Amino acid sequence: MSSEKVRTRFAPSPTGYMHVGNLRTALYAWLIARKNHGTFVLRIEDTDQERKIEGAVDLIYRTLEETGLDHDEGPDVGGDYGPYVQSERMAAGIYMKYAEELIEKGYAYRCFCTKERLDDLRKHCEENHEQTKYDRHCLSLSKEEIQRNLDAGIPYVIRQKMPDSGTTSFHDEVYGNIEVENSTMDDLILIKSDGYPTYNFANVVDDHLMGITHVVRGSEYLISTPKYNLLYDAFGWEKPHYVHVSPVMRDAQRKLSKRDGDASYADFINKGCLKDALLNYVALLGWNPGNDREIFTLPELIEAFDISGIGKSPAIFDEVKLRWLNSEYIRAMSQDEFLKHAMPFIKQAVKRDDVNFDVIAAGLHKRTEYFSDVIPQLDFVDKLPEYSADLYINKKMKTDKENSLQALLLLKPELEKFEEWDHEKLYYKVVDIAEKAGINKKVLLWSMRVALSGKELTPGGGSDIAAIIGKEDSLKRIDKGIELLQKEQ
Repeated sequence: MSSEKVRTRFAPSPTGYMHVGNLRTALYAWLIARKNHGTFVLRIEDTDQERKIEGAVDLIYRTLEETGLDHDEGPDVGGDYGPYVQSERMAAGIYMKYAEELIEKGYAYRCFCTKERLDDLRKHCEENHEQTKYDRHCLSLSKEEIQRNLDAGIPYVIRQKMPDSGTTSFHDEVYGNIEVENSTMDDLILIKSDGYPTYNFANVVDDHLMGITHVVRGSEYLISTPKYNLLYDAFGWEKPHYVHVSPVMRDAQRKLSKRDGDASYADFINKGCLKDALLNYVALLGWNPGNDREIFTLPELIEAFDISGIGKSPAIFDEVKLRWLNSEYIRAMSQDEFLKHAMPFIKQAVKRDDVNFDVIAAGLHKRTEYFSDVIPQLDFVDKLPEYSADLYINKKMKTDKENSLQALLLLKPELEKFEEWDHEKLYYKVVDIAEKAGINKKVLLWSMRVALSGKELTPGGGSDIAAIIGKEDSLKRIDKGIELLQKEQ
């Protein structure tokens, strides 16, 4: 990295949720700034007013705050290069000023073409299998014609005038040197008919005026970068370093999208993915640390991150891998910490308060990948579900309906007399009952598990479930189990 003061930016549009691809862009820009003791800028690009969604800006702030991607300058914290919201910059006349300068220099022109004419032009190009490009109908208008149109109030856009020949090349930190024939580029719209700048124009002007040295964005903008560089050249401005990152894909053919579900930061948090695990995984989507290491804290990412580790290939979002990574973070928690994080999800399944949540946590801690996994595992706690007596048949546990009935009949009076209703003491009590009766303890524990839960898979064994739901409920459920099995005799 050069000795220049590094300044990066995250410039999202407030058009909805925070896609994981946007989060990765923010993370990489933040890491480049922090790695080089630079400045990370937040800029809100709201020039597309039709797609702007109420509350989206607050969601951007909240996501950056939750993930620890703090910004040094932005709409909410200020800075020397504001305003940091594009609509406010437009109101200050910034974009029109620079567009007018380009017209004066001959690098841009006003276009008064109607939508109908442009639609006809596009249709003609498609029918003749030609590249869809504006035909520069308005480029040849005289000053008098332009003035008459302006006086008549005819709507217009301002277009960038592309060179007719030659090439434009640039260097990208990921994709290397790229060269484009100027004749293939359409005359880009810089200012729309409503006076708002296009993304393509506003981001060039703002990046320059805000002193951005490293632009991190998706590889879909590679094709537009030569047009941006022609604007830098027209103004005589220094170009930034470009870091284009590959798309995030659901599989080899499809991009990750909201329609497929789980495309946003909020989706994963809501289903119980830890923000630190998600950020860790997002960092690895297209970046390789150069070794086999996969778990990083945010400070460790700053230390390890290098632009040279960003790859060109599309990043496949593997939710199985994310689940594994999240489970590693969960396993590293203390049981108290696990219960704190799991409790909102436990409460979705368990409405009663007279249960032992510590035992629930102990049973679930090592079996949870997302915290939402706990919900279907606890559906028996509030109410014993209807279940088949066939559940008592288990070859591994050497149980059948007959010996399970005998096991429950043996357990019932012994547990009625037992007062120390603790999961460990209950376990040893059941083991003691089995030994005295000359029965395999597995038979008693499995029969107890089924009777208390009505399920094959539970967070813990029979003694754990008894401790979770309490003595009174345990004895009632054993009675129901005895009744069910007696009907089968």
